[in-house]
Amino acid sequence: MRGLKIILVLWLVLALVGCSQQARLPVAGYVDLADRQPLPTQAENHIAPLRVAVAAVISPQGTVDSYSSLLQYLSARLNRPIELVQRRTYLEINDLVAKGEVDLAFVCTSAYVAGHDQFGMELLAAPQVEGETVYYSVLIVPAESPARSMRDLRNGVFAFTDPISLSGRMYPTYLVQELGSSPAQYFSRTFFTYSHDDAIQAVANKLADGAAVDSLIYDFAIARDASLAEKTRIIHKSPPFGIPPVVVSPQIRPQLKAELQALLLEMDQNDEGQLALQAIGVDRFVMLDDSAYDDVRNFLSDVQRTR
Repeated sequence: MRGLKIILVLWLVLALVGCSQQARLPVAGYVDLADRQPLPTQAENHIAPLRVAVAAVISPQGTVDSYSSLLQYLSARLNRPIELVQRRTYLEINDLVAKGEVDLAFVCTSAYVAGHDQFGMELLAAPQVEGETVYYSVLIVPAESPARSMRDLRNGVFAFTDPISLSGRMYPTYLVQELGSSPAQYFSRTFFTYSHDDAIQAVANKLADGAAVDSLIYDFAIARDASLAEKTRIIHKSPPFGIPPVVVSPQIRPQLKAELQALLLEMDQNDEGQLALQAIGVDRFVMLDDSAYDDVRNFLSDVQRTR
């Protein structure tokens, strides 16, 4: 009988505790099981931006001004935000591509050759300008300069663009080597501007006696600012080189690579794309084989061998 009383007391205590805990549970809401709408996914809540790098062929501000329309076009077509990535040197951009830290990159010709041969940088597309996929290194001087060739710039001040720039460093180095010297011995002083438009300005403002720049950037610059044509002049033009391309990392997903390539190749077929192309001075993007850069490889090999 005593045992029965103990059992009844324990049962009563457990019942009271259970009721009191249930009373304190908060009501989270009601679920309508007839509503079968899918729950939002993480991709819908947060879309990773497409990271696009633009080498410092032109100054950072110039890059933003020129490429903003193209980046907005890609963003709208991909329905994805775009993050513009800039670095001071070409090699820093190559490093981002090598590590897969950018999805798309606009690089210079020598940077592409180095990246392709060193870590498999992939050629995506190439700009076509006035029907051509080549460009030149043009040697410029102040308009009043008596110089007619590189020979006349001995002991002068020379502005290079980037340490590995084909048109802004390698080609003028070749011209000096042809004269039996080296830039360190030939010029009284050299400096780097880290962009072609800044090199043009250095010559226009007589901070340098000469500079070698990308012909496309020079033509684009004087088209936007006619005074530069009055302050500078070209005294030499190189043979044609393969045009600076658009590239991707070898680590890119094949699907994204195909999508980006298709978007670039189709830009000239609609009004928005044409406006974006005009902003960077390009007719359209086209496919180009890596063999288009073999002459550049041979040229760079010759320059480095004679240093």
